[in-house]
Formats: sequence, structure tokens, C-alpha cells
Amino acid sequence: MSFLDRFNLGHGYRKYFCIHAASTEALRDEVFRIRHEVYCEDLGFEAVRADGRERDDYDDQSVHCLLRSRNDRPAPVGCARLVLTREGDRDQPLPFERTCAASIDRSIIDPARLPRERIAEVSRLAVRAAYRRRKTDVDHRLIHDEDFRSDAQPRFPYIPISLYLGAVALAERHGIDTLFVLTEPRLAAHFARLGVEIRQIGAPVEHRGTRIPSMMDVRAIIADMRILLRPIWRA
Repeated sequence: MSFLDRFNLGHGYRKYFCIHAASTEALRDEVFRIRHEVYCEDLGFEAVRADGRERDDYDDQSVHCLLRSRNDRPAPVGCARLVLTREGDRDQPLPFERTCAASIDRSIIDPARLPRERIAEVSRLAVRAAYRRRKTDVDHRLIHDEDFRSDAQPRFPYIPISLYLGAVALAERHGIDTLFVLTEPRLAAHFARLGVEIRQIGAPVEHRGTRIPSMMDVRAIIADMRILLRPIWRA
């Protein structure tokens, strides 16, 4: 690993990856194919679909990001989506509001009382098996303690970090103040090391494993982002 790669993560990131807002039908088709490969074929979380694409009712109110490799034969790597409230029915619950209806601590925050056009949920983060470090890794196991070790060969979790930052970038572009997410229990601690606060807002729930209902402040994430992450954010 060169000096430049170690101290400018944006340089290292651009060398291997590029991320897109999936704003065309062709790009969204890649997103749905990744999700089918991961959620239906690899993990069995959803039923296999005849068309090889995993979609649900929330995709009509979502914006997506797509991560690709940057090499001689570029390939899709992973994706994430930002679920917005419906323009014609802002009171309709976001997915986490249904899953966590009984577990949200409304003394911390009550999503139903926030300006509904300014909240969104990050979900369907998926990374293809070829780009996960272990066969069993999935969206909630993409970041590990060893990613932050300080030996001579540190490894930075470019893929999950860039997908979450991609979702934050989409949120900023759509005027979103507050992001909600169901996280793996230790994810908040991992992100805290990078200066990104993910705040728990309720009791754990069972949803494809133990998940914690959490929130992120979009403006605070951008304003307080550590120098380490800023080159990736700019990329």
C-alpha cells in the first residue's frame, strides 16, 4: 500500500470503485439484479423471482445508489436505497416504522411528528458475494473490528462505507434532515470510530437477525465528518 493510498482514502477508492445515483432504468435494473443475487439466491431472505430482480412496493418511492468496480471489465459490486415518504401520502409508514412500531422510544424521537418530507430510511444495502470478505458476510456483517487495526496492512471497508455515504449524499440532494436505519448491533460503534454518529432510538427487534432501530442527522454527518472520510465523500 503506497503512502498516498494510506493517507488519501479518496485516491484508493477511485482506483477501485465508482458510485452512481441509479437515476435511469438501466442502472436501477442493475440494482434489482444485485438485490436478487444477494437477498434471494445467496441468503434466501426473499423468494427467488422468475425475472431475476428483487423489488418491493417501496421501490416506487425510493432513490438508489449503485457501486461498480473500476477495472478493465467493470462489474456491479453493491447497492443501497433511500426510501422517501410518499409525496401523496406522507403519513404512510416507512418500512422501519412497521417493523419497529412497538420498540421505538418516542421519548427520544417520534418519526410520526417530524416533517415527513424531510425524513427517509436507508435500506436494502447489498454487496455481491464476490466482494464480501467471508461467504457468510451480508449487509450487517460488512464491517469488522479488524478493518480498523493499525498494523502495517490496515484494510479499510471501502464498500459499505461508500454505500452509506452514497445514501447520505442522496439524502442531502433530496432535502432530507433525518435518516433512519435498522442496524446490526455493533455497526454504530464501528461508524463512531469514523466520526459518524448513529443513535439508537429503541429496543432491538428480530428482523433477519437482531437489529437496532437507529437514526442519523444528515447535516451533522456532513459537517462533523472526519478528515479521514472527506476524500471518499468528495469522490
